[in-house]
Amino acid sequence: MNTYLPLWPVAASAHAVRVDWLIAAFTALMVLLTAPVFILIVAFSIKYRRGSPADRTARPAGNVVLETSWAVIPFLLTLAFFAYAALLYLDLGRPPADSMVIDVVAKQWMWKFEHPGGQREINDLHVPAGQDVRLTMTSQDVIHSFFVPALRIKQDVLPGRYTSLWFNADRPGVYDLRCSQFCGMDHSRMVGRITVLPPGEYAAWLGRAGTAGDLASQGKALFDNLGCSGCHEAQSTVRAPSLVGLFGRPTPLSDKRVVVADDQYIRDSILDPNRDVAAGYQPQMPTYAGQVSEDELLKLVAYVKSLGPLQAEAPLPPEARR
Repeated sequence: MNTYLPLWPVAASAHAVRVDWLIAAFTALMVLLTAPVFILIVAFSIKYRRGSPADRTARPAGNVVLETSWAVIPFLLTLAFFAYAALLYLDLGRPPADSMVIDVVAKQWMWKFEHPGGQREINDLHVPAGQDVRLTMTSQDVIHSFFVPALRIKQDVLPGRYTSLWFNADRPGVYDLRCSQFCGMDHSRMVGRITVLPPGEYAAWLGRAGTAGDLASQGKALFDNLGCSGCHEAQSTVRAPSLVGLFGRPTPLSDKRVVVADDQYIRDSILDPNRDVAAGYQPQMPTYAGQVSEDELLKLVAYVKSLGPLQAEAPLPPEARR
């Protein structure tokens, strides 16, 4: 059996390559700046050691230009590295609009994944090579952290909140997934794998994976079973906000605030409906906290997101307007 200790994880994405170049270049800069200092410390300690014949009578004149340059140039160089590192970090929070969304639920001690088509995985995530993938993540219990060394990405996964992370793995292979946040007694067992497949093989894998329907259709069934359709659909007798076209739209609230109806807003409206009440409506929706799991919340959110924009009413014919 050939076992070895890799000194550096493989780079499985363009982002990982850029991070590696940043680390290598910054390390070279630090060596360039600090090596002369340490070399001169050793040289001076030998030359001016006690008992040495070195001349100590004349103090060399100062050089303002040299001393200023020694401070300003390293500062500007490190500032440039800081700006580049900040851009890399901020880029992880700006997923491309056409990214494939995969939902992630962390739980002691496993990772649960659900694909847009409803395919489910535990501790294994299959993704297509060269495809932008956005992860919508939440925790069912404590704080976890999603860490893939080969992709150079890490994001905390929090209970009661959605966090997001995206990547584009362009190198097929199997890569380690770790939880980098101590999450309990069996934290070390919370491991998994990300399998990057060529697009054709990924399509074949989707066909083999079992599914009970896509997330939106599963969310629709759950929406009806919970009785939500009795209030939020057009034919309902209870006056409640329409959910058609809600996602991504600025939503006025009863306290004069305006929020964007994103994943977190929809989730909070299900679990704590009286916190952000839509303008013009009464706080009469019951809470579903403790009645739906994190998996079910993701399905309900997917269903609301799938509802298309509001359709403009067709104009009345001339004879009807008389």
